Amino acid sequence: MTEAKAGAAAGAAEPAFDRRLLPPMLLGSVLNPVNSTIIAVALVPIGRALGAPASQTAWLVSALYLATSLGQPVVGRLIDVFGPRRLFLLATGLVGVAGAVGALAPGLGVLIGARVLLGFGTCAGYPAAMALVRSEAERTGRDGPGGVLTALAVANQTIAVVGPLLGGLLIAVGGWRATFALNVPLALAAVLLGLLRLPRTRPAGGPVRHGGLASRLDLPGMALFAAMLVSLLLFLMNLHLRDWYLLLLSAAAAAAFAVRELRAATPFVDLRVLGGNTQWTEEGFGLTPFHAGLAQIPMFVLAIAVSIVSGRSTRVRGKLLLGAAGQIVACLLILTLSGDSPLWTLLLVALVFGVPQGLNNLALQNSVYFQADPGRTASSAGLLRTFAYIGSMVASSATAASFGQRADTGGLHRLAWVMLAAAVLGLLLTLFDRTLGRAAEPDTRTPA
Repeated sequence: MTEAKAGAAAGAAEPAFDRRLLPPMLLGSVLNPVNSTIIAVALVPIGRALGAPASQTAWLVSALYLATSLGQPVVGRLIDVFGPRRLFLLATGLVGVAGAVGALAPGLGVLIGARVLLGFGTCAGYPAAMALVRSEAERTGRDGPGGVLTALAVANQTIAVVGPLLGGLLIAVGGWRATFALNVPLALAAVLLGLLRLPRTRPAGGPVRHGGLASRLDLPGMALFAAMLVSLLLFLMNLHLRDWYLLLLSAAAAAAFAVRELRAATPFVDLRVLGGNTQWTEEGFGLTPFHAGLAQIPMFVLAIAVSIVSGRSTRVRGKLLLGAAGQIVACLLILTLSGDSPLWTLLLVALVFGVPQGLNNLALQNSVYFQADPGRTASSAGLLRTFAYIGSMVASSATAASFGQRADTGGLHRLAWVMLAAAVLGLLLTLFDRTLGRAAEPDTRTPA
């Protein structure tokens, strides 16, 4: 009994994850999904108010993804070098500025500029959160903070539930400008929480001089990465054969980037370790922005449930296989929809999409955390988001090409075929990728 009590006392004295870090971590990490989901139900009202077709308002989505795709790995690398506090405070402050600019924007051009600022401003939240998880794991000696990682995934899924619904409510009460103004109080809360709770950390490796900083950041690699990504995304934003040179430029920059990173002493991206749309529900199905957001709730509620149930498991392959299968089924269901379909069929599609939504995000997050170099956790997390945003850019481009001037049923079906092809490709890649079986936590029994 004495030994048991002593063991219990020793266990109670073990350092635990600092729960005071959770509020700024969670709030910072959801700033991007807040803006991604709210804009989905605001595109139609913005288009009507400013006289812009769907092909032009799609730039509001593309602008944020372009800025965030560029900014996430860059800011993540800065977080790896300088620590999360300073980058978190600067970036979330920019979110508030962008929200004010968007709320007062006189036209679509300024509104797109505000979305670019939001993209850069929301770059720090998720990489900072992953860096904090890593530093706390090292401080406490616990290598598997599964509960905290699950909390991050569930927070993003919860915002995905609340975002469209909140967007519909804000539009109903204060118009589409209220969806931008929301960023001002959110940014203020994030900055205050960051000031009060984020730890002050010294730059990794000690003080950094100018020459040493340039070397550690790999500025040539960043420049080549930016050239590759910008040319690729500009091509994807407006698919047309006349812009073939952008694809060629992206390929050339990618080749130069690969050569640079494989030779750099401290590469920007260590290549060696790389071993839903709502417009139709409003125009084609006749729902208001509020009800369009409401119709997506089944998907995100199920996604949250799936994330919670599977959160303790760090197995990647099974989650991705099941997620790909769920995407295929959902796309096939979309092909049966029309403007006369009963509402329950729309809700069924949303529900089926909830399975891959919950599984894929968590599987990829776990893969990055357990496989990334600990000294590059933030930049690896940023790179994960970049690839997600590239996928979103492809989806945005496919959406604009499918719908054109109006989001009708024919466009929805064309988009469903594109999504189906992507889901089948994802299933095949997962089946034949033998490295996925190694993407698991060493000891899944370690408590969070």
